[in-house]
Amino acid sequence: MVLVLVGCQKKDYFEDGGKHEATFNGSILDFLKSKPGMFDSLTKVIQLAGMESVFENEEITFFAPADSSISNTIHTINLTLRQRGLKEVTNLNQIKPSVWRKQLNRYVFKGKKSLTDYPQLDPENLSAFPGQIYASYDGDIMNIGSVYGAAGGVSYAGYRQLMISFIPSVSTPLDYLSWYSATVASVNIAPRNGYVHALRYTFHPFGFDTNQFFEQALLAGID
Repeated sequence: MVLVLVGCQKKDYFEDGGKHEATFNGSILDFLKSKPGMFDSLTKVIQLAGMESVFENEEITFFAPADSSISNTIHTINLTLRQRGLKEVTNLNQIKPSVWRKQLNRYVFKGKKSLTDYPQLDPENLSAFPGQIYASYDGDIMNIGSVYGAAGGVSYAGYRQLMISFIPSVSTPLDYLSWYSATVASVNIAPRNGYVHALRYTFHPFGFDTNQFFEQALLAGID
């Protein structure tokens, strides 16, 4: 098992799919604020979404996207706005709080769940290992499961890595090709009010579906 989170101030704190029981003396919001190089924009989004009290006081499990997820998504949105001759987003405040909350809530779940609380997931064999469907904090349908790697040529004998997926159609929840998925880099970070599972930040768009984010932001109005 690869142990990560060894150096809390290092960038590689969030870079590989290991398990580490890391306690933090504070709330989930305090933990995010303690990592300004990774979660500055995320804590701003939490504030804009009006969810600070949730991250401060409620018992939750949070799959934390890094700031790069937000900046990459805004960059993609701006490309589309530019093509349409519309004003670009230069400040997170320009996007309505309801839109931020809608996107943010997909990473938030009521109650505390660690790596071992999630069932096995094999995207190539969902009939045997489908993970489990969960409702996010505001009710979006998500799949979360533990993907077992191979070791020594033996299937499912290697390390485990959490995968979280947004399911866009509740009528076809096991249509894996329609899922928007993200993998977890570091699991079981344990502030006082829950668990944080830090997502692998490479290429993951905030809210899972950039096109849907854009349409919702445009519909709500971009200031």
